[in-house]
Amino acid sequence: MSQSESEQRSERRCVSCGINVAGTAAATFKCPDCGTQISRCAKCRKQSNLYECPDCGFRGP
Repeated sequence: MSQSESEQRSERRCVSCGINVAGTAAATFKCPDCGTQISRCAKCRKQSNLYECPDCGFRGP
């Protein structure tokens, strides 16, 4: 089961490296396949680190 939206906002973590991204210059977007909210930190975005959706397994750069 997924967390409630308010819990996700307070504990957003980068799906690539796992750091807490609340209050940082992170990107938050919906998975292209299933719509799950995904957050990525600025460092992982800049380095084009791969990410994987925790719900459906979609992978992207």
